[in-house]
Amino acid sequence: MGLAEVRPRHGTGGNTPVMPWRPPGKARCLASPGMSTQYRRGEARAHDVRRLRDMIRAAVQGGRYPGGQLPAEAALMAAHGASRATVREALSLLRAEGLIERTQGIGTHAVVRPADEKLVEVHGVIRPDQHSLLNRRTRPRLLDRSEIAAPALVADRLGAPAGTPCLRLEYVALHQEEPIWLATNYALFPEAARLRDTPFVTDWYALLADAGVEFGQSEFIIGAEPADPFVAAALGIAPGAPVLVTEQTIADPAGRPFDLAFIHIRADRFRFVSRGTRLHGREA
Repeated sequence: MGLAEVRPRHGTGGNTPVMPWRPPGKARCLASPGMSTQYRRGEARAHDVRRLRDMIRAAVQGGRYPGGQLPAEAALMAAHGASRATVREALSLLRAEGLIERTQGIGTHAVVRPADEKLVEVHGVIRPDQHSLLNRRTRPRLLDRSEIAAPALVADRLGAPAGTPCLRLEYVALHQEEPIWLATNYALFPEAARLRDTPFVTDWYALLADAGVEFGQSEFIIGAEPADPFVAAALGIAPGAPVLVTEQTIADPAGRPFDLAFIHIRADRFRFVSRGTRLHGREA
């Protein structure tokens, strides 16, 4: 019996085509009638590679493979129902990202695992856990710590007149001597005076605490962009590599904004973790 055979269906009043049998777990690709068979197959395979790459990347970055050692190609093929060519192409994409390496006689292993940081800890509104990079586990390479007239955009964001004196504090955060983010802060007085005179030893929130500066709210606007040559040089990455770009505004307990920061974060070394809980029966 051929796969394209038509069988009679009782009660239908005629012949109804029967869909060909496919092995369990194999998804059927639905495509537009005008697309050629060759194009559909090529596009479907490209999506298969992308999906597999995403799953392996998540497993690597989430520490799912013991010791960072990836399974052999055959094991990945069996686990994901993928062809050898699809597995190899997905791994090739991850090697091009610099996430994994392949060593002859040893296998494929993760080069580095990014730090997972809870977004609420990144805001600085709760005490970070012992594994957080924001628990005094970084150190700053100070680039600038000077008093300047607040630029118009900074002054506007902080609700101050243009030209208001502020402290510009710029640094590269280092973890195990590797740069992971570049931050430029503009802080208004009186907080700026305490930040100016307090030794900057570890991370930004530790500096605030050491300086006795309290805050009530932290707001982020998060985007992404390719690193320009200046950011790339500061972070030790190639120009064009992806970086997370964050604008942070910090306000005092009364709601007055006093600090605006522009932060460039290495996307290959840092991930945000956020969780929300739905409030059933009432508005969130």
